[in-house]
Amino acid sequence: MRVPNLAICQRSELRRRRGDADIASIGTVLGEPARCRILMALDGGRALPASFLAAEAGLAGSTTSVHLSKLVAAGLLRVEASGRHRYYSLAGPEVGELLEVLTRIAPTRPVRSLSEDTRAARLREGRTCYDHLAGRVGVAIMDGLVENRLISGAGSASNRTELVAAPGREVDYRLTENGREFFLSLGADLPAKSFPIRYCIDWSERRHHLAGVAGRQLLRCLIELRWISRDVSGRAVEVTAAGRRGLRERLSVISI
Repeated sequence: MRVPNLAICQRSELRRRRGDADIASIGTVLGEPARCRILMALDGGRALPASFLAAEAGLAGSTTSVHLSKLVAAGLLRVEASGRHRYYSLAGPEVGELLEVLTRIAPTRPVRSLSEDTRAARLREGRTCYDHLAGRVGVAIMDGLVENRLISGAGSASNRTELVAAPGREVDYRLTENGREFFLSLGADLPAKSFPIRYCIDWSERRHHLAGVAGRQLLRCLIELRWISRDVSGRAVEVTAAGRRGLRERLSVISI
């Protein structure tokens, strides 16, 4: 009877074990600017076709396919087929959180055209951060929720400049009873039991905006109420006339 070699058995056992996180492998994928442009185009939380992502990245279709394959293999994107088309989206909220953190610590790119300047200004004003609102609009709504005591536990923290990872946990935000009634009145689908109130530190405003379950439900409700409108394929959002009126009446938000 042949006895297995001890060294071979040990190597086989080691291969089955898991070591520390391989951050460098993700860094390698993110080291290509075109792939970063693709990820940022998808940070609006919607699935987009490869043709649109090629235009966003300024690449030929064949080159874009190579980058998309690497992003899928790295676990950053998922892909779904619909007829003859393939639609790509971020693999999950944790990828959106990663992008939001990176945008807070990354230097800004120089603006080279009027259209780039207009686009950047629109994103700073209001945008989606994967599945919730961000930008000046998101921060103003968060302030309104806190000031109207629909969310408690903020103290003076919402005005701090921070570089913590999202979703934030340093501030113990909680949904009050009035806050739950407010969300339900908008049509939100909230868990029956208490749940954590998450937040992100907005990269452009350097203050908190609502994330997590409450942030996701708020975005859905405001779209359905037509209080905000989204770009057909981009991340920018605009507050409608009905939205300005509703936010002013319900949250005393007058700055958007």
